[in-house]
Amino acid sequence: MSTSDRNPIQRLRNMERSRIGLYVVLLFGIVFYLFPMETAVMTMFKTQQAFAQTVPFAPPSADGFTLSALQTAWNTLRPGLVNSMLMAIPATILSALLGSLTAYGLTTLDWRGQVGVVVLIIAGIFIPYQAVLVPLSQFWYQILPDLMNGFVNTVFGFYTNGNWVYPSRDGNVQLIQLSITHAAYGLPICTLLFRSYYKSISDEMIEAARLDGATAFSIYKNIILPLSLPMFAVTLIYQFTQVYNDLLFALVLVNEPAANVATQRLTALTGGVVQSFNTTMAGAIVAALPTLLVYVFFGEQFAKGVAE
Repeated sequence: MSTSDRNPIQRLRNMERSRIGLYVVLLFGIVFYLFPMETAVMTMFKTQQAFAQTVPFAPPSADGFTLSALQTAWNTLRPGLVNSMLMAIPATILSALLGSLTAYGLTTLDWRGQVGVVVLIIAGIFIPYQAVLVPLSQFWYQILPDLMNGFVNTVFGFYTNGNWVYPSRDGNVQLIQLSITHAAYGLPICTLLFRSYYKSISDEMIEAARLDGATAFSIYKNIILPLSLPMFAVTLIYQFTQVYNDLLFALVLVNEPAANVATQRLTALTGGVVQSFNTTMAGAIVAALPTLLVYVFFGEQFAKGVAE
């Protein structure tokens, strides 16, 4: 067999070796990233005695298997999961929608002072949560109630006789305030993501729509918004994960036990003199389940949006 005939065979063998090496690396990565999850799941189904007598990642034996930790975690976190959904879903949708509209105004429309607004929005991304905790709590507890009382008593005083009182901060009001806070804090990053995406949209298409007499709103509704669906998938998944997993804002704005979100209730499973590792792991799995489901069902759309 000539050298020219052996070259294709050799190339195929080299490709097979490269592919095997790639599969080995991918398998190692899968095991490396899923190993903590497997350990948490195995610990969740063990009794305290079985956990103390076995390695964490080993499956439980027949006499060491229990569902009590999962039941305790579910009963503790269930109200918090509902509150987290009621808070996170509106905040996610609102921040993504406002981010899209803001990016459209900063990309497609030309107006004075546009660059300065972009700089302020980018600066807002780097403001840490800890820096806004004091003014944030003062705004919701003092400034806004005083403004609302003054406005209503001044404008509608003849209805209220000057006795209108700002609504009390019950659980529902606290969840609304927490949702608005997350929507406002997520607006800069959503705006930046949409603005980068809108930069790639053809200017000729928008100019053609303007020549046909389309208004700025109709251009956004009929052209920009349908083209934004991949980026909406990215921002919705990213923002939902950030809002749902937050604990700091919830500790500051939510003090009603009935309004505690999932991350707050998760801390209740880690207290006590004796640490129940099985209950803690079960709580971590239950609390992380919504975000895991989001990535499982919408991971393909997220990948497409990032690729575009």
